Amino acid sequence: MAMHYNETSPRKNVSEPIVRVEKLEVNFDGFKAIRGLDFALSAGELRFLIGPNGAGKTTLLDVLCGKVKPSQGKVLFKGQTDLARHQEHQIAQLGIGRKFQAPSIFVTLTVQENLLLSMRQKRGLLSTLVAKTTPEQRERLHHYLEMIGLTDKAREKAGSLSHGEKQWLEIGMLLIQEPELLLLDEPAAGMTDSETEKTGELLHRISDKQTVVVVEHDMDFVRQFAKTVTVMHEGTVLCEGTMAEVQNDDRVAEVYLGRRGERND
Repeated sequence: MAMHYNETSPRKNVSEPIVRVEKLEVNFDGFKAIRGLDFALSAGELRFLIGPNGAGKTTLLDVLCGKVKPSQGKVLFKGQTDLARHQEHQIAQLGIGRKFQAPSIFVTLTVQENLLLSMRQKRGLLSTLVAKTTPEQRERLHHYLEMIGLTDKAREKAGSLSHGEKQWLEIGMLLIQEPELLLLDEPAAGMTDSETEKTGELLHRISDKQTVVVVEHDMDFVRQFAKTVTVMHEGTVLCEGTMAEVQNDDRVAEVYLGRRGERND
């Protein structure tokens, strides 16, 4: 039976948001992808970003991970660090992990080897694979293999995995680095119904310990697994709340979800 999480919107009481975006602007050759955006995220949240194409959802993730630099505004991490002043590798070291839509894994290596590579980023490829694992590393490896549901495929080549399993492996490769904030772009895209269900459950397990932001277009997936939803439109926040709350918002119905009944053209 499908699990539903969107009936309540529990938030942890944290004095300072883990992310606070203030008056953010992003320009691409004169086009404002983000315009005057204010956004806050509490530690331990699972936040879904939805909205029509071009709303600025992926651009916001790009700013948070350092791929795109804002033209103005602040992007504060844990109340002190302005991410706009840091490069991508520095932001990753601060504890922010980003997964793009297409999985990026080493297809000729095993599932286990992919996770080991991510765990030991400071080593070279060869030295990583030949180095002996410590008991602590083996414990971490087994923990994350179990978490992403790939324990039985640990010694299989990553290229032989299904699309959904490849996505879970890449999420595991981020998780084993133990970031505080995880940014995921359409993690359920192209999955079977069963894989989609498992992905939603994985996101909830992750959010028990980490903060997760998900860009998603699959509204059935959002309805089933979202706790808090931020609706974006034309580069800014249109509204926020539970899925039930945003579905009942007239502005959302008009610009995105489709207004029921007659429409004035």
